[in-house]
Amino acid sequence: MRIKSILIICLTVLMFTPVSWAEEKGGGDLRSAVQNPISSLISLPFKLTLDYGAQNGDAAILNLNPVVPVTVGDWNLVNRALIPVGHVDGAIPGPGNPSPEGGAKSASGLGDINYSVFFSPVKYDKVIWGVGPSINLPTANEDQLGSGKWSAGITGVALTQPKWGSIGILGRQLWSFAGSSKRDDVNQTLIEPFLNYNLDNGWFLITDMVMTANWEADSDNTWTIPVGGGIGRVFKIGDQAINSRLEYYYNVEKPDGAPDYSVHFTFQFLFPK
Repeated sequence: MRIKSILIICLTVLMFTPVSWAEEKGGGDLRSAVQNPISSLISLPFKLTLDYGAQNGDAAILNLNPVVPVTVGDWNLVNRALIPVGHVDGAIPGPGNPSPEGGAKSASGLGDINYSVFFSPVKYDKVIWGVGPSINLPTANEDQLGSGKWSAGITGVALTQPKWGSIGILGRQLWSFAGSSKRDDVNQTLIEPFLNYNLDNGWFLITDMVMTANWEADSDNTWTIPVGGGIGRVFKIGDQAINSRLEYYYNVEKPDGAPDYSVHFTFQFLFPK
């Protein structure tokens, strides 16, 4: 019943919040900027992820993902931070903790913070791209919520935006270089293909599948591959521009003990220049 209640609340926010959509005032441009992870748009997303079906129980994670672009000459430097806080009923598979034992204690608090910066040209043709460094900080206050390792690597994104929406792919590779000797090393690949199809009045359909490979795990527990999608809308509450999304993903491939499926609700504040 809890998941049904959450879905009803999220759909109510999406459909019945008093909003305005003004295409003639740049709404279409704003929606395109939202669908570009490295646009020059300052934003502050709050993304709630609810995981279900894991061996050790459920999890609720709220990710704060501030995005602050800075233009330097012919380049945009897009700063992105990922700050997770939440609760897990027990340890879940991931970098530094690939195969947790059943019965692990529940935990609440701050997870590992990730910071990435994308260097992207101000002028581009049909393909928008950016690449740069990424670092994971072992900020988790409980072992169940993080890797216990300092990790760094490279990240990149490429996309194109035809009239109907956006299509692209984001990738990241992290390797650990310091941290607790009692925790497993981190060698993780993230692949995130995404597609947006625009509808009328600020609505859009979306699929944003975050696939991960933990190369420190055995071959049967390496990949997490979700399949699914959802719906979103760009709108305004007064003068404040908002992007909101509701999504569902089922893991067709996953490590032992990982959740079967997840529900995501995003509420993103937009600050166009």
